[in-house]
Parts: sequence; C-alpha cells; structure tokens
Amino acid sequence: MSKLLETAIKINVVVLAAGAGKRMHSSLPKVLHEIAGRSLLQHVVDTALSLRPEKICIVIGHGAAQVKESLTSAEISWVNQAQQLGTGHALLQALPHLDADGLTLVLYGDVPLISQNTLEKLIHVSAGRYLTLLTATLADPFGYGRIVRDPVTSKILAIVEQKDATQEHQKICEINTGIMLIPNYLLHSWLPQLNNNNLQQEYYLTDIIDFAVKDGLEIKSIEAEKKWEVLGVNSKPQLADLERIYQKNYALNLMEKGVRLLDPARIDIRGELRCGSDVSIDINCIFEGSVTLGNSVQIGAHCVLRNVMIADGAIIQPFCLIEDAEIGEACKIGPYARIRPGTKLESQVHIGNFVEVKNSQIGRSSKANHLSYIGDSTVGQNVNIGAGTITCNYDGANKYRTIIEDDVFIGSDTQLIAPVKIAKGSTIGAGSTITKETPENQLTLSRSKQVTIANWKRPEKKK
Repeated sequence: MSKLLETAIKINVVVLAAGAGKRMHSSLPKVLHEIAGRSLLQHVVDTALSLRPEKICIVIGHGAAQVKESLTSAEISWVNQAQQLGTGHALLQALPHLDADGLTLVLYGDVPLISQNTLEKLIHVSAGRYLTLLTATLADPFGYGRIVRDPVTSKILAIVEQKDATQEHQKICEINTGIMLIPNYLLHSWLPQLNNNNLQQEYYLTDIIDFAVKDGLEIKSIEAEKKWEVLGVNSKPQLADLERIYQKNYALNLMEKGVRLLDPARIDIRGELRCGSDVSIDINCIFEGSVTLGNSVQIGAHCVLRNVMIADGAIIQPFCLIEDAEIGEACKIGPYARIRPGTKLESQVHIGNFVEVKNSQIGRSSKANHLSYIGDSTVGQNVNIGAGTITCNYDGANKYRTIIEDDVFIGSDTQLIAPVKIAKGSTIGAGSTITKETPENQLTLSRSKQVTIANWKRPEKKK
C-alpha cells in the first residue's frame, strides 16, 4: 500500500499544460510530443492517476482543443488559460475547481518522467498540512529558479527566478523543480494576491514562498534522488534526451528481471513489455502497445512487435513485423516475415522469409516457408504451403475466406481463389489455380498443356 493510501491525505492534482513550446518548432502542442509512444502529458496524467487523487485539473491554452482530444478520461477537469501569464496565473484559473480542504499537487505537462514513488514521498513529507517543495541539486543550474535558504537554519526563505537572480543567487545549485504541494486553504488566500512586478511581467507561483515566510509558516522540501525525473522538455534535443533516459531505465529493469538484451542501448519499448524467464532480445527491436513474451522466447535483430502475445519457446528471426497477433509455442517466424492483425498461429508453426499472414488461423505444425501470402484463411494442422502460394481473398470489392483442412500439401506457385475449400489430405500440384472445392486425399491440379512455339523471336529493345 502506498504512503498516500496509508495517510489518507486528500489530494487534488493540477497539471499545467498551456504553453506553446515555441522551441519545439512544431504545429503540435508541446505536451503532445511523445516519449515511448505516449504523449508527455499522458505520462504525467498516468502518474497522477496512480496517486488516486480526488480530482485532476489540466490547465490548457495553446492547442487546447487538440490537447483535450488526446485525453478522453472522464476523471479530468479542463481549465482554459486564454492568456499565458505565468504559472501563478495558470493555477489561479484552476482555483474554482479546487476544494477548500486537502492539498493541491502541482505538476507540469512537459515534465514526463516524474515517478509515483517520488510524489508519494513528497505527499508523506507534507503530512497533509505543509507547503512542500520538490527540489534538485544540479551541477549547472542555469535557467532554473534557485532555492534561497537561511545560512544557519537551512529554512527556505525564497525562490528566485533565473532572470531576477543576482550573482550570489546564481551560485546556488539547489533549484526549484516547480513541483510542489500546497494546502488548499492557503491557495485560496494567496493566489489572488500575486502580482507581476518582475522582469518577465508574469505571475510567478513561486511568489507564494514569500507569503509563507511572511506568515511564519514552515516550508518543507525533499530533493529528487534521480535528477532526470524533474527534467522538462522545451526542444527536440531535450525530447530525444528524455527518450533515451526512459529507454535505458526500462532496459535496466528488464535485465534485472532476467531478460537478456544483447545491447540495452538499442531497444525501444513504446508501451508495456512483459517477459517470462530466459527471454533473449537482439539489437534494434521495437515493442509497441502491449507485448507479452513467454519463457525462452528469442527475438532476432530489427524486429517490430505491436500488441502481440508470443508463447514459450517461439523464435522470431530478424527483420519481422508482427502486429495484433498471437504466436503459439515453439513457432518459428522469419526472417523478413510479416504477421498482420487478426492472425493466430498454433504451436510449432513455421512462417518463413517474405511470407505475409493476415487475419488467419494456422494449425499446429503447419508451414509456409517461402514467399507466400495467406489472407483471411483457416489453415488446419500439418499443412505445407509451397513457395509463391497466395490466397486470392479480394475480388476488388469484397473479401472471402479460404479453408485449408488438415494434412494438405500445396505445391509452389498456386493461387487459391476464395471462397474455396481445400479438403483434408488434398495435394495441389504446383502452378495450379484452384477455384473449386477439392476432394479429400486426392491430387488436384490445373495447368494448360505445355507447348513450344516455332519461329518465335524474343523482342528487341527499340533504339
């Protein structure tokens, strides 16, 4: 059970997400740029939801409609900040949505890697009644507001923004992350008192520190253990930096649980990857959505897996794309295979190089090893599909299904014109075009008579 649940502190969350993000040089609102397949804002909201708050308010401005469309949760209250006049002004817009009691946790839509664990520590230190700040000590604090403390008691006296900082202030390495917990009754008192008498002519949320000091209130703080948790995104290089931090941490977590990564710097997880024991993943693989790998699964280099379940002992060879599919035990896929949505492979199925399978079920121990297309098909057990075989499932307007029963052998370069059924035990001769149901345990083929044309000359290229 989390500290938050143990102490039953009532929490409101306000996420500030109204900024334009001009340095991103993009028409996309800054908070909708992605890390690991989720928007920056979605990362923050998911972490906020893990705290089980009373409510979540998101303050939006630039690209408001687009930002709202990106999140459909009924648990969110949207607040519009028509003019972006600073963090204090942004929180003021949310004030009518905040209860008179409890605390408000202020988060930022462009600080995506803040963790549940750190926020729970912040809540615990607040004891449900203190103004509490999350700080960090940086070797290069340029650009951040500095935490000014009493040299004797170490009590927090002020937060000075970079552009208002003196030379002495700029020597301070402890910075304000902007993430803080504020008792709601104080917010209702302080926010209307903020002014914009500063070089930026903005309403700084950090000015509430002055109010707390004047009122003689104790200010608590904790320092972020992992500096990357409080890093924000203001540019594409910063976005790339945080992407690599996220991926590195995910990779380390996988390896600690026993997954073998041939190079942890060359893997991308854009969703959730669950692995059994003795899983091996080669370089430059991408996992999107929800992916589950069973025990002893091997993933070759340069594979892309999207919303896939792969059972124990399966081998996925290099350069395969698999999406929205189920792969059974001890299957062998690839190299260069594509498994499309709606596909389910039973155990010990072989799908070889340059084979595409779409919306099909393939039974145990069946094989399609070379250069084939299997679409909208139900394939039985112990079926061999020869090289160059295709199921012609589309007539230009509608799609039809192909049924291939158990123990069928299909020769190379065969076309199966759906809807069609290949009966149990059938053998289809190479080069055939099959349009009708075949009889069980019989050889069926369709070929024109081989002829040689006398006096024929190969065409020559015109000059």
